[in-house]
Amino acid sequence: MLTAGDRQLEADHVVVASGAYHRPFVPALAAQLDPAVVQLHSSEYRDPSQLAAGAVLVVGAGNSGAEIAREVAGTHRTWLSGRDTGHLPWRLDTRWDRLLTPPIWFMGSRVLTRSTPLGRLARPRIVSAGAPLERVQPADLTAAGIERVPRTTGVRDGWPVLEDDRVMRVATIIWCTGFRPDFGWIDRPIFDARGEPVQDRGVVPSEPGLYFVGRFFQHALTSSLIGGVGRDAAHVARHLMTTSKAGQRVTSLTA
Repeated sequence: MLTAGDRQLEADHVVVASGAYHRPFVPALAAQLDPAVVQLHSSEYRDPSQLAAGAVLVVGAGNSGAEIAREVAGTHRTWLSGRDTGHLPWRLDTRWDRLLTPPIWFMGSRVLTRSTPLGRLARPRIVSAGAPLERVQPADLTAAGIERVPRTTGVRDGWPVLEDDRVMRVATIIWCTGFRPDFGWIDRPIFDARGEPVQDRGVVPSEPGLYFVGRFFQHALTSSLIGGVGRDAAHVARHLMTTSKAGQRVTSLTA
């Protein structure tokens, strides 16, 4: 039984296609910071006019963090905190981009999958550490005057503290710390410790009739991308059609 507003729906098969990024994640230590420190999640950031006068700490050194830090550095002294996630060895929209994108896409969609030893080995690190920088090169950050600093791990006297015990007295913190799944509305024991559904290419073995599409690295590295989700959707559709009976109803839940 599904509830949507004042409606109740019944279906023998449910496909959850609600996307890969549900709930903005901010570390618990944020609540310990001095109220005078302006805090924004990357999902709330629009432009530097939102920031307080003074220095800025961007926490999270993935694509969002690097791109926001580069923009903010034009008007504020900026530090970028977090692990180095690596970067593409070429710039997008160049001759190298056109030459290298097809093999890279093949790698992400056909090699880095749950079906290959390399994909199974790489998946935990990719899921936890984030994707390499795509549009910003390390040289761009240096040229913008951004200082790379270690991870933010605590709070002291209301100020953020880095992994190297440095206290950062900043006016603004931008949390580029990603998102977490929000499946609290699904009352079934199908989730792992990270809140992700336990599934095999979108099929939930423990709950026949329940499917997922569009999760990050659901099957391949490209599973949550426009160009990659179709292959997983086709697999789910084939499984659904071979297991369903005439007259059964299918409900798709999308964001």
